Amino acid sequence: MAPQVDVDLIARAEAWLADDPDPAGRAELRAVLDGLPDTAVELTDRFAGPLTFGTAGLRGRLRAGPNGMNLAVVTRAAAGLVGWLAAQGGEGPLVIGYDARHGSAAFAERTARVATGAGRPALLLPGPLPTPVLAYAVRALDAVAGVMVTASHNPPQDNGYKVYLGASLGGPAGSGAQIVPPADAGIEAAIRAVASAASVPLGDPGTVLDEKILQGYVRSAAAVLTEDGPRDLTIAYTPMHGVGASTTAAAFAAAGFPPPAIVAEQAEPDPAFPTVAFPNPEEPGAMDLLLALAARTGADLAIANDPDADRCAVAIPAGDGWRPLRGDELGALLADHLIRRGVPGLYATTIVSSSLVGRLCAARGVPYAETLTGFKWIVRAAEDLAFGYEEALGYCVAPGLVRDKDGITAALTVAELAAALKTEGRTLADRLDDLAAEFGLHATDQLSVRVDDLAEIGRAMGRARLNPPATLLGAAVTEVVDLLPENDVLTFRTATARVVIRPSGTEPKLKAYLEVVEPVTEGGHAEARDRAATALAALRTEIAATLGV
Repeated sequence: MAPQVDVDLIARAEAWLADDPDPAGRAELRAVLDGLPDTAVELTDRFAGPLTFGTAGLRGRLRAGPNGMNLAVVTRAAAGLVGWLAAQGGEGPLVIGYDARHGSAAFAERTARVATGAGRPALLLPGPLPTPVLAYAVRALDAVAGVMVTASHNPPQDNGYKVYLGASLGGPAGSGAQIVPPADAGIEAAIRAVASAASVPLGDPGTVLDEKILQGYVRSAAAVLTEDGPRDLTIAYTPMHGVGASTTAAAFAAAGFPPPAIVAEQAEPDPAFPTVAFPNPEEPGAMDLLLALAARTGADLAIANDPDADRCAVAIPAGDGWRPLRGDELGALLADHLIRRGVPGLYATTIVSSSLVGRLCAARGVPYAETLTGFKWIVRAAEDLAFGYEEALGYCVAPGLVRDKDGITAALTVAELAAALKTEGRTLADRLDDLAAEFGLHATDQLSVRVDDLAEIGRAMGRARLNPPATLLGAAVTEVVDLLPENDVLTFRTATARVVIRPSGTEPKLKAYLEVVEPVTEGGHAEARDRAATALAALRTEIAATLGV
């Protein structure tokens, strides 16, 4: 029996169709309406509610209707944003960047026309470029704000819309950084106040910037490194079908490194991401082509960016193969390297990242802080931030250049470290062993549960709160920290283990971040790694039972 169709829902869909400025979107929605009642479930989902403008901006499936990324939604979002900027008294141009996903260029161009229609200058980056270039441009051009059209490492059917604030509205620590509350709520309210997409005045297409802005980023990125350091390193690299290849290659050349070997199948931007199930270096199999290239070329180091190049993944030789470093391992290596270089300021990470950097900073007498999850918080930890990282492959090695995660300067910095170690006959693995010998082997893992029903995340968090574990790995739980109502985060600690549980902020996932610390004893590093792997596997099982997943 066909589902019943809500008459009011049909009326709302017809009204949306009449307001949609995109002929393709109108045709798509008309096909859904014409397919009723068989398409009732699809229509209901498209109108289940508008995409919410949060601290990560907008992100959703490319499809017509309010619960999707499309030209009508972007028009309203841009109008709300420029209206909010005006209400705050923000002065200066709006700078706009975009990646190579489906719809990105059109969404960026519409944002520019909305801005100029409201009387604000709009500056577009000169083509599809990495997110760090947009974050850099906000500061370099003294813009009131920036918009980056990207869904980062989401699946190919998604797109998104991120907002950065300039110095006049973001403050010193937030200049060129992603928005935080209450700005998100203010922009959301302004978007809701937009009567219709058709009512939004459109102006000229704005100004397309020339290559000088990109050249400025490349020069500045290369200058992050020690000028006369070693550069003898063989690197394999992939942009993972994204927009990072040319900018990354230019940055490595400017810094004096030999050209990286690039995975040919993934070198050019392709919004279909044909060689990977998910275009995220953390996903199983996503780096397989890179590791094969690294093996063929005898590389010292393998580096991957995600599609908008704000994240950086690294793999190192291990026995007869290659081992991807966990985000926490690379975070510790970069922090240790910058501390050894004498880079002053505060070092920061998040409550879900490894505790190793905190112990490192305490031992070296370096200021340290932990923040809530997300780079919007990390970069605001202090005005004099020296370094920030999150376990999800995000690293900020040059806050004065890009006040956000930047996969290109992170790649340069880890290459600098690897090249310096190579002159000593040592590797990144050796440096990790040094840290483990001094502070204990900090091993991390993640239990990630993707859901179809978002309500299941709330039910699982409720089960963990109602029946928290008394022990983990046979040791008493000595601390339970619940950040409700401000944040949906739950932490359990024992003397040698920690678990942090939270919903993902950008994907339909529940995440549990696991950490165990094993001393390096007479059995050496290999034995400590084996003990840690066994402990993490057991911890995953225990937490899965606690969550009921």
